Amino acid sequence: MPLKWTLAKVRRIKELRVFVAASTECFPDLSPQDALEALADLEFTAVELPIHESGRGLKPSEVHADLERSARYCRDTHRLDIAALSIDVAPGPNYYDHFASCCKLAKAIKVVTLVVPCSELGTPFNEEIERLRKLVEIASLESAVVGLKTEIGRMSQDPDTAVVLCDNVKGLRLTLDPSHYITGPHQGGNIEKVMKYVQHVHLRDSTKSKLHVRVGQGEIDYGKLIQQLEKAGYDRALSVHMTPLEGFDHRGEMRKMRLLLESLL
Repeated sequence: MPLKWTLAKVRRIKELRVFVAASTECFPDLSPQDALEALADLEFTAVELPIHESGRGLKPSEVHADLERSARYCRDTHRLDIAALSIDVAPGPNYYDHFASCCKLAKAIKVVTLVVPCSELGTPFNEEIERLRKLVEIASLESAVVGLKTEIGRMSQDPDTAVVLCDNVKGLRLTLDPSHYITGPHQGGNIEKVMKYVQHVHLRDSTKSKLHVRVGQGEIDYGKLIQQLEKAGYDRALSVHMTPLEGFDHRGEMRKMRLLLESLL
């Protein structure tokens, strides 16, 4: 994908502290430690760690049960900086308690950004507002920020709704995944309106019909995206978040994405 940059644009981007990271979820077939090692071998310098109740790694219930052990676990990152924690707590009576423990963990390991899924389509709007207000309140006690994921099949799949959620929940931010606005039912819409709320970014390449294609074969305009983020003063991670494509060298694709993004920063 040809990207034209003036020297002035490059200089402005370099003034920001934007950096490239990757999630260990990019390697679903590896253990968390092996995934960290793979990212280090690919010369990533920062990582997004998932803490999901249904995942293979650390779980919110385990964080709640033993915060100190969880902090030691998260610090063993092969010297990769932690850009964000992705938190997915199981529903139930302990939902907010487990989330609060994850926020305490974030503070202990000096992480600010917490990636949180939005509720599914069909959830009453006021119910989601109440949930998000509670999450933001809990996170703020530990100096953490909730970045709600933009995702197909959830209330945040529509950029207009994502903006309304942020407008109604003071302190709520977004984890922008532009793939879900290219492939999803709101494809082709203007996402400029969400930029001022972006706390974190997930990246892969996508087309209107496929959420994930090989790097360079999709429709993600990384140059334009970085310009939009730059205009909004974004200064955090561009986190690679793509799983293997059958028949292709996944590590090669990960390396290609890292090099592409770093060439723009």
